[in-house]
Amino acid sequence: MKATKISYNGEDRIKLEFPYNAKYNTILQQIVDSHWSKSLNCWHIPLNTESYHQLLLGFEGIEGIVIIKPKEKKLITLNNIEQKQIEDFNNWMTHKRYSDSTIKTYLNGITVFLSFIQPKTSTEACNDDMIRFVNEYLIPKKLSYSYQNQVVNACKLFFSQIVNCPLQVEKLNRPRTEHKLPNVLSKEEIKAILDAPRNIKHKMMLSLIYACGLRRGELLNLKLADVESKRGILIIRQSKGKKDRIVPISEKLITMLREYYIMYKPKIWLFEGQFESTQYSEQSLQSVLKQSLEKAGIKKPVTLHWLRHSYATHLLEAGTDLRYIQELLGHKSSKTTEIYTHVSIKSIQKIKSPFDDL
Repeated sequence: MKATKISYNGEDRIKLEFPYNAKYNTILQQIVDSHWSKSLNCWHIPLNTESYHQLLLGFEGIEGIVIIKPKEKKLITLNNIEQKQIEDFNNWMTHKRYSDSTIKTYLNGITVFLSFIQPKTSTEACNDDMIRFVNEYLIPKKLSYSYQNQVVNACKLFFSQIVNCPLQVEKLNRPRTEHKLPNVLSKEEIKAILDAPRNIKHKMMLSLIYACGLRRGELLNLKLADVESKRGILIIRQSKGKKDRIVPISEKLITMLREYYIMYKPKIWLFEGQFESTQYSEQSLQSVLKQSLEKAGIKKPVTLHWLRHSYATHLLEAGTDLRYIQELLGHKSSKTTEIYTHVSIKSIQKIKSPFDDL
């Protein structure tokens, strides 16, 4: 495999060249912000330490793969000891049955942190390094509270289980919790988004996310056997928290799924990508939403999760019991579901402002 520095849409990227291999494509899909370019006929990833390390980690041990590193002064790599520690951390989380997405997030977080504290090594890290990391890296880059929380969680595990160093994990503090209301679209806006795609696969994916309140990963992990049309249910397997759940699917949705299947005939996954029997990528799904928003003329910064929020809120406004909504969404705690009571307008609209009596 050859890695070459390129400029793509004004951004420095790493172009990856290799003969077609479905296994390699699956590995590359797991790298943050990886993309397949039809025009360049190749995969490309961000030119940074985290992505390059994920590339090495993903292809490590695969016979016949030699990655030629692109020349870039700013590209910092971890030493052999730290790379071994991260490999041990990966194995430990896998043994503990952490989800693939959590493992990916934590490996990325600890790699960024270790790169930041260089020339210090992992065994020299201390609590002051985390304070510097927040003040000099996270805040200037305007990275989110949730990302900071993820890095802290990663460091707590990494330094308590893998590395012996001066850093005291029990004194690592997470950021103060944000209390944000979920973003909700009207039914008219939802209809406009779902009607926008001409491609039946694109329409089907967006429709399922809203109609069943799915997370992005839950949609992409669906297999053909997870649709039980005779029972009118969809089975979501091993989602967040390693939980299975079922959600109802209407006859209207089943009819759409049958039309989709006849046209595309997926082999393994319900929604497959450009290559047969491979999962549809997160980046492509986000692109589908972006195109639909443009066609629908919606200017709001809508994400796929907004569709899930809208599903829950519209159920609540239709009179569905909060306990049922909790089960449908797969929430562990009812407190997580109760946030939708704060954005439901059904009761709020009945309140009369004293201003109207003036």
